Amino acid sequence: MELLKQLCSIHAPSGNEGAFRDFLLDYHDRYSSGWKVKPQVVHGDGFQDNMIWIFGTPRTAVYAHLDSIGFTVRYENQLVKIGGPITEDGCRLKGTDSLGAVEGILRVNEDTGALSVDSDRTIDRGTELVFAPDWRETDEYVQCCYMDNRLGVWNALKIAETLEHGAIVFSTWEEHGGGSVGYLGQYLYDKWNVKQALISDITWVTEGVQHGKGVAISLRDRGIPRRSFVNKVVEIARESGIPFQLEVEGAGSSDGGYLQASPIPVDWCFVGAPEDHVHSPDEKVYKKDIEAMWKLYEVLMEKL
Repeated sequence: MELLKQLCSIHAPSGNEGAFRDFLLDYHDRYSSGWKVKPQVVHGDGFQDNMIWIFGTPRTAVYAHLDSIGFTVRYENQLVKIGGPITEDGCRLKGTDSLGAVEGILRVNEDTGALSVDSDRTIDRGTELVFAPDWRETDEYVQCCYMDNRLGVWNALKIAETLEHGAIVFSTWEEHGGGSVGYLGQYLYDKWNVKQALISDITWVTEGVQHGKGVAISLRDRGIPRRSFVNKVVEIARESGIPFQLEVEGAGSSDGGYLQASPIPVDWCFVGAPEDHVHSPDEKVYKKDIEAMWKLYEVLMEKL
């Protein structure tokens, strides 16, 4: 879990994912020579802070978003939310501005709900602040801020080790309105005819999706994927013997929703471990569910 711990500490709120992109480029350069297939790396001009790894002849793409929720500093240390973070008074925040490292405490006005950061100085306007990581690990679970979606990225890096044919897409802006997967999916469709996608992201613990019962395969959330493709994913999961549970929700979205809104004919399915304390400093995931997620992706990328 040391890699996951490291990923959770990278500063990459929506709109400022460059440091994470650079980490992944370095990770590829360090380790890809030991993978079953060394992928082609697509990035740079025309791709903003996104990146695609191409393995062999891809049929299916795995999408893992790099960005996290957080806050933008406004005027006199007021805050504006990035995405949908929890706003509990007392959360520790951190970032960097022109004067160096920034630390502070989230404050919520009881009367108005207005957000601010209690810091020892005025922070530059436009500075992004994120939850300060507090890694906790036991035999059963890991807990920290930004399991969503650093765990989805961890999963993508693990399957990269053995993947022979497929694409891994590291996307941006997912937590704050999307906007990247449309042209990333278009690139894969135009160049490689990739028409299938798995969304490597993290979902919620609910009354129907529990810790310790395996990876969640989402039949729907706010978006409704094409049922014939989802059925194929579920059938492969049943045949694999890997623990999984089915999710049905009417809210929430992911890169899958943005793919569905794009003009390309791409089938998608969200497959991810469930977490508790969503969008907080205390996101918690069970290790057995993490293992099930990783192992099922290996099977799905081979069979789809």
